Amino acid sequence: MKSRLRIAVLGVPLAIIAALAIGSWWAAGQWLRPSPRAIGVPPPDLEARTVEFSGAEGHRLRGWLAPGRGAGGVVLVHGVRESRRAMLGRARFLHQAGYAVLLFDLSAHGESDGEQTGFGAAEAADVGAAVAVLRAAVPGEKIAAIGFSLGAAACVLGTAPLPVDALVLEAPYADIETAIDNRLRLRFGAAGPWLAPLLTAQLWARRHIPMHELRPVDAIRRAHVPVLVIAGSVDPRATPADVKRVFAAANEPKELWIVPGAGHTDFHRAAPQEYERRVLAFLAHAFS
Repeated sequence: MKSRLRIAVLGVPLAIIAALAIGSWWAAGQWLRPSPRAIGVPPPDLEARTVEFSGAEGHRLRGWLAPGRGAGGVVLVHGVRESRRAMLGRARFLHQAGYAVLLFDLSAHGESDGEQTGFGAAEAADVGAAVAVLRAAVPGEKIAAIGFSLGAAACVLGTAPLPVDALVLEAPYADIETAIDNRLRLRFGAAGPWLAPLLTAQLWARRHIPMHELRPVDAIRRAHVPVLVIAGSVDPRATPADVKRVFAAANEPKELWIVPGAGHTDFHRAAPQEYERRVLAFLAHAFS
């Protein structure tokens, strides 16, 4: 009887550990899973052509390249589980303002190849390849990159600073540990961050990206170009405090805009007129 009770008592924590391990493995798989989708043809008003080029790990990336009128060029980088279509609003007003625009699908998103996401570290090579494509299309002109969330991280992570003349970083996470804590807290409440070590261990086992390579708050120090950092005032994923850490680490010249009432969302859609005014003024000043 005592042996059965001892087995039962030991079985409970073992079952909990097993459940946590299985749950963390599943959660890591959900975060890493690809997000393919059909994109279709570019909207006629964008006057864009379809382009293909090689990105991270040799993946074929697909996107649209819209011509400009000598104002410069902008690479648009979407967030996780999104595609180039999420950046269409930005592409339209930039194209109308005379900028050449390249919007593309990151690896494992949209119509681009890839098996797993990389939290911005792997995708940094995608953004670098996109910048090279746009520079070849508008030789001698200034180039900027605008990235949202995963796209923002991809604009500053990687082995070297992105070779652009200006950066717009929207809702960048500060470091991967805090980003995971924020998301687990949303799902599991105060107990969420206690599960973080299990999840980060799974991410390392599957993606082999060191945690120190997933710290935009450190990587931004390497950028010596004008930077505009944007955050949502009620964003629970990339909180204003997290984004302010990235902003504080950035070199001058830099600007910070906290969008009132905005969560982890499309800031252009949340405040279109103010977004366009601020971004166009920032680019004009940075490129001058």
